[in-house]
Amino acid sequence: MLTKGGCPKTMLSIKDALEVLEGKWKLLILFSLSGGSKRFKEISREVAGITGKTLSKELKSLETNQLIKREVFDTFPPTVQYSITGQGMSLEKLLDELHVWGLQHRKKIIGK
Repeated sequence: MLTKGGCPKTMLSIKDALEVLEGKWKLLILFSLSGGSKRFKEISREVAGITGKTLSKELKSLETNQLIKREVFDTFPPTVQYSITGQGMSLEKLLDELHVWGLQHRKKIIGK
């Protein structure tokens, strides 16, 4: 049975998840933060290839969806640190599975 959006009702949860995690950067940022709290530049170095503007946009989106937390410390200049939330950590199994699948797929297709 189809809903107004043209998507079977059973697929709505998958559609919602894909909308929250869309793009090539969000899962990589979450993977980076799963190792502990980091500052903007640390995330930028770990997620190779992402621009500062894109990282900023993606961090805001992840914060809006309560997958990460942004904490500002009262220092001069202000220190900002990002950490993964409990909701973000609920994706840990998914991230681990994607990591393993990616390694296997890479080995099979690329041979590395």
